[in-house]
Amino acid sequence: MRLACRLVTVFSMREAAELLGVSDDTVRRWADSGRIATTTTSGGRAGIEGRVLAAAAASMADDPDPGAAVKQSARNRLRGIVTRVVRDTVMAQVELQAGPFRIVSLMSREAADDLGLEPGVLAVAAVKSTNVVVEIPGGRS
Repeated sequence: MRLACRLVTVFSMREAAELLGVSDDTVRRWADSGRIATTTTSGGRAGIEGRVLAAAAASMADDPDPGAAVKQSARNRLRGIVTRVVRDTVMAQVELQAGPFRIVSLMSREAADDLGLEPGVLAVAAVKSTNVVVEIPGGRS
């Protein structure tokens, strides 16, 4: 349950874990070790302020080296594992699980074959888009 107080969003440990793509226990260990700061909600439970959670997520995104690209313009690189590849004679649909996020890419079959994309292969999705929609989920406060 998220609580909004004075424009500060506080996430429960469970929500923080879901957003970071880790277990509740991992978030609690990080809190206990001081890796992520917590606050106490009005209900007396531990929570994580949105700004603190965002900084932790950004730090985690910078941690893993997704591979050595010499140079590129895409700034959004998501490291994950290929979970599904559907090929036809010309195209391939490749699904990648990057933490809690499912990324789907359509590419030529030749490209998928050249990359050796099959379920279980470690891959990086490099995303560059001129249009990204950011939404605020409704129905919860």
